[in-house]
Amino acid sequence: MTAESGAPCERLVLACGGGTNVGQLANEAAFRLALQGRFSFGSLAAIAAGNAGAIEQARTAAERIVIDGCEEHCARRVAECVGLLVDRHVVVTELGIAKTADLALYEEDVAAVLVAAG
Repeated sequence: MTAESGAPCERLVLACGGGTNVGQLANEAAFRLALQGRFSFGSLAAIAAGNAGAIEQARTAAERIVIDGCEEHCARRVAECVGLLVDRHVVVTELGIAKTADLALYEEDVAAVLVAAG
């Protein structure tokens, strides 16, 4: 919150953390956005568990971006289940990255997700 207006000032990213390459890519991209200081990294698990603080942090963020690994849209669905507005939604498989059980992360894939996430 800004001291002067009381309005939310942060941008929040929520990400899939699924057990596939694209889930891990979503999580890695969110992690890097937070490290760069561009977003706060919200806890999707805490939101799913009904943690009031995590839900309030997400609800009052100025912008919410959700990065999902695949077309199941699990991260977005968790956010929507607690009434959160999703301002931007990135789906890794829609970037041309195939979903596999291989958990290796490739830098070019991470870069593509970062570009899409903004």
